[in-house]
Amino acid sequence: MTDPFLLIAYILLFPGFLFLFAYSMTFEFLDRRIVARMQNRVGPPFFQPFADLVKTLGKEVIDPRGVDRPIFDAAPVVALAAVMTSFLYVPIIGPSPLAFQGDLVLVLYLLTLPTLALMLLGWLSRNIYAAVGGIRAVTMLFIYEVPFFLALMMPTLMAGTWSISDIMAWQEEHLCLAILQPIAFIVALIGLQAKLERTPFDIPEAETEIVAGPWTELTGRRLALMHLANETSAVVGSALIAAVFLGGLAFPWTVESAILSATVGFLLFLAKTVAILLVLSIIRAATARVRLDQLNTIGWKYLTMAALAQVGIVLVMMASGVGI
Repeated sequence: MTDPFLLIAYILLFPGFLFLFAYSMTFEFLDRRIVARMQNRVGPPFFQPFADLVKTLGKEVIDPRGVDRPIFDAAPVVALAAVMTSFLYVPIIGPSPLAFQGDLVLVLYLLTLPTLALMLLGWLSRNIYAAVGGIRAVTMLFIYEVPFFLALMMPTLMAGTWSISDIMAWQEEHLCLAILQPIAFIVALIGLQAKLERTPFDIPEAETEIVAGPWTELTGRRLALMHLANETSAVVGSALIAAVFLGGLAFPWTVESAILSATVGFLLFLAKTVAILLVLSIIRAATARVRLDQLNTIGWKYLTMAALAQVGIVLVMMASGVGI
């Protein structure tokens, strides 16, 4: 994509920022409706996530006493910008025009910035509950990121590339990596649930213990932007796992029309991301929050060991030529 106007449209409109915003609102609605149905509730109407965002943007911004206002204002913007930038490297309608060798590493790095921003907001807010929540958030970061990164490293070993688009293209000629690497796929899903701080890993914002953790002193547009960063992170994380483990746009039949093929591939990609959301929503509705020490045990004793076991399995498969 060398045309600068097409590139600008790709970044700003589709499948860039505008599409990400719309899809994240839809994702939030589906998540809340699924959880509500599982808990025998009706759930919100379709427009509720957008209405909540608009309402929060219009609320008054209140500064905690003594807070560093420029940094407090900048942290939510940086978090949202990082997530939206990472989305540009995930193949949605075909290989990303911004793709390069190593873009998977860049996406994983950018997805860590919202957690760091949340920790910074909690620490700067001069509120004991927010500070404790911020410390919990960064502590969790060191627990779940290791198995999450290891899980997403497995497809790179088998496909021989660090490019998300190339990993997705590799699966067009082979089995999808969720079949070849089921342990890594499960670890990645659990790691994504922890990265999004969703139940049972909502430890930083435990309402029954520390009010809302680092969210306690966020008001107005700051709260709205951080919520939007969290909602877009769910889309980007699901899209990343769909591309890396489920083949993204790949489908097991051939369509002669290139336009029809692209359309079917895009719809299939949406279906895969919604399927991942369904799994995350079921986990959220069916589990209770774990303690930080329990997460430490789960992360290092089970998830990391499972991911390392998958490393060994992949190396054996590559040596024997299985799946290559």
